[in-house]
Amino acid sequence: MMGRLSLVIAVSVWSFSLCFCLFPYSARAQLRQNYYANTCPNVESIVRNVVNTKFQQTFVTVPATLRLFFHDCFVQGCDASVVIQSSGTNTAEKDHPDNLSLAGDGFDTVIKAKTAVDAIPSCRDKVSCADILAMATRDVIALSGGPSYAVELGRMDGLSSTASSVNGKLPQPTFNLNQLNSMFAANGLTQTDMIALSAAHTLGFSHCNKFANRIYNFSSQNPVDPTLNTAYAAQLQSMCPKNVDPRIAINMDPNTPRTFDNVYFQNLQQGKGLFTSDQVLFTDPRSKSTVNAWANNSPDFQKAFVTAMTKLGRVGVKTGSTGNIRSNCAAFN
Repeated sequence: MMGRLSLVIAVSVWSFSLCFCLFPYSARAQLRQNYYANTCPNVESIVRNVVNTKFQQTFVTVPATLRLFFHDCFVQGCDASVVIQSSGTNTAEKDHPDNLSLAGDGFDTVIKAKTAVDAIPSCRDKVSCADILAMATRDVIALSGGPSYAVELGRMDGLSSTASSVNGKLPQPTFNLNQLNSMFAANGLTQTDMIALSAAHTLGFSHCNKFANRIYNFSSQNPVDPTLNTAYAAQLQSMCPKNVDPRIAINMDPNTPRTFDNVYFQNLQQGKGLFTSDQVLFTDPRSKSTVNAWANNSPDFQKAFVTAMTKLGRVGVKTGSTGNIRSNCAAFN
């Protein structure tokens, strides 16, 4: 996202895929709605109140939390390993170059929600940081106009977080459809799921260096990527001149950057996908029909997005001795 999935992962792909194939059913069986009904029955309202407060303080809470969830799940599964701070000799996931642009408001949302949950005596040390991130992600989507949905819960927090584990696990802005499909398939997600999740780029922002290759020196024949809308390319050049301050960021969606909607797909139809990995969804005939369908049918898109988010939330779930419940989301027990 700031990577890929934004205003937007050394365990090998083989071992990660093998792990997913061997354990999807046990992980899914552990996850269920209302998992905390007997231990912390108000957990969802507690988390939602924190997210609401954070949302009132800054809209960045929305894309930051959504992107954090995606970056967490694609590296060693949905286990809040991305929230761990580096310490001593260990460089954690969050300090890998692909994660350095994750906005602090996402981390802050999780940590504040965990503090609020643990302030309830019956809830203390009962709710995982991984589940809190999953709930908070659902809440920010709804706050920005997207669908609300029941979140499956029951994840445990991971026991490992290393920068090296991120290598090759996160989609890049330059990816083509084959690369996108391959990476999502490694996480049990279909092309349809991938296209739906890509629409998270209807929110948030990106730094100029993530797409500079499309507006300057694209090729010897075309300085500007010919799949870019001409007027949009000129607008991007004005906002991101050569040698721009690397801290400058622009909206991923030029039309409705603060609303979760299907305008993302309408933008692709007009050549206004910011990343190569966005626009390819329209230029590649294998995915174009899905883009066109969802550009014209918001309910169908939202249904597909909820399905994809639910499947994403099942990736690499930790169970039993493979995880625990952290007292501090940013540090191992």
